[in-house]
Amino acid sequence: MNDRTDRLTTPWGEAALARFPQDPRDRLRAWDASDEYLLRHLADRQVPLSGRVVVLGDRWGALVTALAEHRPVQITDSHLTQEATRANLARAGVEPGTVRMLTTQDTPPDRIDVLLVRVPKSLALLEEQLLRLAPAVHRDTFVVGTGMVKEIHTSTLRLFERILGPTRTSLAERKARLILCSPDPAAVRPANPWPLRYALPDGIGTMSGRPVVNHAGVFCADRLDIGTRFFLGHLPVGDGPRRVVDLGCGNGVVGTAVALAEPGSEVLFTDESFPAVASAQDTYRANGVPGHAEFRVGDGLAGVPDASVDLVLNNPPFHSHQATSDAAAWRMFTGARRVLRPGGELWVVGNRHLGYHVALRRLFGNSRVVASDPKFVVLRAVRGQRSR
Repeated sequence: MNDRTDRLTTPWGEAALARFPQDPRDRLRAWDASDEYLLRHLADRQVPLSGRVVVLGDRWGALVTALAEHRPVQITDSHLTQEATRANLARAGVEPGTVRMLTTQDTPPDRIDVLLVRVPKSLALLEEQLLRLAPAVHRDTFVVGTGMVKEIHTSTLRLFERILGPTRTSLAERKARLILCSPDPAAVRPANPWPLRYALPDGIGTMSGRPVVNHAGVFCADRLDIGTRFFLGHLPVGDGPRRVVDLGCGNGVVGTAVALAEPGSEVLFTDESFPAVASAQDTYRANGVPGHAEFRVGDGLAGVPDASVDLVLNNPPFHSHQATSDAAAWRMFTGARRVLRPGGELWVVGNRHLGYHVALRRLFGNSRVVASDPKFVVLRAVRGQRSR
């Protein structure tokens, strides 16, 4: 794949940046106006960067690449962000280890002198991370958040205020805004409610009434989303133990349901989100499922051997941050075709309007509707089977 990069100009120099994985059809850059606004603000204010600099939510590594000479710590929920960051740092000639890379599940630094926050889409993830980082923030910590205007809401500001201290916003520039916070170490903070555990409702097969554990940042973290609920009512079970992949596993309810219905099945739970895989692992364990399971954070089905899987279950995302895209789904379907044995099946749930049946027919030569309602459709594609 071509190495398509764009150059970000900052007060610390230029950097060639790209998203990960690179897609020649994707014309979006690896940064936006909010990243540029934050970096200009740091330079204009002459913020001292000699202490511990922590960057939360840096989507493609633009911020830590620009600030690499100050040896920042990056905290992210995304494996793809980490891969993009490594590649962007390498392009900039930054030595490995200069930027310390942590996940949202890791123990955070015990002292933070500069905290930079790229506001995430998930308000729950922002809450959980601010609560985890707050003990390391002191009165002189410089705290600034950034995001596009459409991403920053009153609820966003209230979280900063409630957890860290008095908060205000900047004027908007190029549809971007800054969140300016003055830490108050004496503030009484709420208890961290994450991870969240709840029981599923009745009427969804083997998962009826069973516990689910959700870490902050997982899609529909406080309830079962309606697409997954529909999928649970139409899973392919009853064929005995198999090698199964819950691809883009989220909280793991789909793979756990199959493991409960088919004891002895080997289930691989995989997702690019660190909180998602942590949720899947906790959900699986909370249900006391017999059999073998593997939990992997990664880029889709990368690392899974060819023709080694009997069944892939998938509820693909169709957003990448604020952008709507079929790129992730297409890569998941392509990966599924590669890892399925001849006769192996891919089952997909998605919104009807997304037209996944077209992509599946192109890749597999077949696609059958298993179930549908006014909003969702469950599709089945078989490797090695042509349309009839």
